Amino acid sequence: MKNEKFIRFVVRRYLRFDKKHPFIYVSFFLAFLGILVGVATLMIAMGIMNGMDKEFEKKLKIMNYPITVYSSLTKVDENLLKKLEKIFPDFKFSPYIETSAIIQKNGLNGVLLYGVDFKKEANINYIFKNAIKEIKKVGLFDVVVGKRLFEDSGIYKGEKVIMIFSKLSPFGFGVSPIMKRVKIISYFNSGLVAYDKGIAYMNIEGLKRILHQDYYSGIHIWSSNPFKDIEKIKKVVPNGVGVIGWWQQNGNFFAALKMEKRALFLVLMLIVIVASLNIISSLLMMIMSKRKEIALMISLGASKEEIKAIFLRLGMIIGIFGIISGTIIGGIGIWVLKTFDIVKLPADVYGVSKLPVDLSFIDFSLIIIGAFIIVLISSIYPAIRASKTDVLETLRYE
Repeated sequence: MKNEKFIRFVVRRYLRFDKKHPFIYVSFFLAFLGILVGVATLMIAMGIMNGMDKEFEKKLKIMNYPITVYSSLTKVDENLLKKLEKIFPDFKFSPYIETSAIIQKNGLNGVLLYGVDFKKEANINYIFKNAIKEIKKVGLFDVVVGKRLFEDSGIYKGEKVIMIFSKLSPFGFGVSPIMKRVKIISYFNSGLVAYDKGIAYMNIEGLKRILHQDYYSGIHIWSSNPFKDIEKIKKVVPNGVGVIGWWQQNGNFFAALKMEKRALFLVLMLIVIVASLNIISSLLMMIMSKRKEIALMISLGASKEEIKAIFLRLGMIIGIFGIISGTIIGGIGIWVLKTFDIVKLPADVYGVSKLPVDLSFIDFSLIIIGAFIIVLISSIYPAIRASKTDVLETLRYE
């Protein structure tokens, strides 16, 4: 049975600074500092990665929508919309017509045009809602464009411009593209250049009239749990109607972000691993300098388990204090980045001007557990080495 009082006494004694062997304690301090820096850096870096991931996900969710039902082999019409609204009363639906068009203003600007019910679209798209919050009445041929297109083309609110549609209509002995004079009533700002320059929204009734189309291209759907609800919707829609989630539309992008996050975690964890090598070297140096004392303790009745516990505890104390200090420093760093606008990002590149930081509980737990395991492994070998000290050989020659 271990003598805890004896173990604590020796540990406290060995933690005191020894003038005869100062390099051991310098090495202990460097190990402590390395673990502190490693944990703090990991927390801040993973917090930034999570924040950026969630910000991108938020933007992509809005512009791509949680779930989309679209026409494939079978057309999506008003009957299917009413059926879905009846079966899933808690969901929010926004039917749309999708087409490509060109806005003629200071040149030609191609856009992906969505014909939507402005009220229904505003219920599931807060970016669009913000764009039309000051609009009291929507005209038949009113259009909302992205901020980048609005600014680059020199359009002003209320201006009427020519919109050229990709759909062709008979003209004489040939065909010509459909052209219509539309009114630009506002602009939206998603923060992503590709969307702000390449997407526009139009009153769905007006677009139906222009294209002579009585069916939908699809239905955008909002639900609280799209990952589960998508399977329910697939069971209800008829064969030939496609159903896709936002995560499936951007699978490669999020897979790349996930891989980058894992790589960053492993690279930064190397800081903790390097710091743990200092724990091993420090404990081995201490064992070499205290060989005589260890031999005396064993000869006076101390068990090998108690010797092992002494040096294991020494390593764990250094490591745990480093982890705790790193957690505090990392937490302060995250709070500072969240509270103060220290780092400014170009909004047209990242979609956000302020650095987003959001450390998840899972990542925090992985950092702490990973660092603890590394410290534990680093302390085990020196502790075993100390417990195997040859008493007779040591006392004879030292």
